[in-house]
Amino acid sequence: MQCEEGWSYIAEWIGVPLSHVLDAVGIRPQARYVVYFSIDPDWWDSIDMADALHPQTFLTYGMNGHELPVGNGGPLRIRLPRQLGYKSVKFITHLTVAGSLKGYGKGSASASPEGGSYAWYAGI
Repeated sequence: MQCEEGWSYIAEWIGVPLSHVLDAVGIRPQARYVVYFSIDPDWWDSIDMADALHPQTFLTYGMNGHELPVGNGGPLRIRLPRQLGYKSVKFITHLTVAGSLKGYGKGSASASPEGGSYAWYAGI
């Protein structure tokens, strides 16, 4: 994990690729984004379908051979190793697949840009 504040760490993340979940529920051809929400109502984010379907994008429920600790986002966290850490939102409660990001928040596709913190895309 690479944090936007400059620190990083390595862990063995245990979970399921988000693409497997999306395949299991079925997504429509017009699906373009996955919006994901934290237990904290002020913290949500979104990714485009290319990142959602990437094999490294995971819904994680474990770390280093154990259940995912609360301090690391347990019981469920999204992991996006191709983007900076703030995109890997902790405490995921639900996901929504959408054709557009209109109607989510103030229209900036993520809580981070709405708060003036970071950009929507945080690729590394």
